[in-house]
Amino acid sequence: MNETPQRRAVDAYRNRLAERGMARFEVVGRDADRDLIRSVARCLAEDGAQAEKLRAAVTQTIAAPAPKTGGILAALRRSPLVGEDLDLTRSHAEERAVDL
Repeated sequence: MNETPQRRAVDAYRNRLAERGMARFEVVGRDADRDLIRSVARCLAEDGAQAEKLRAAVTQTIAAPAPKTGGILAALRRSPLVGEDLDLTRSHAEERAVDL
C-alpha cells in the first residue's frame, strides 16, 4: 500500500495528539451551539483548574442518578393484595373449533 503524504500527515497529527493524551472526535449538535461547544472543548483541553470546575459542573448537571434496584419488588410489597389468600390457578378449557 502506498501511503500518501496527506495520510502520513494525518497519522503524525493523531500520534502527536495521543502523546498529549488528547483525541480528535466529532459531535453533532445545533448550529447555534457551535461556539459554545468549541469553547467548552477548548477549556477542557487546557486541563487547568477551570477545566476541572467545568468538568465537575457538566458532570453534575447531566449525570443521571444511579437507578434504584428493587423497584418492582417494592411496588409488589405495597400492593393492597399482600397477605390475601388468592387462588391464581387457571381453569383448563377445552380447545375451541375455529373456522378459518
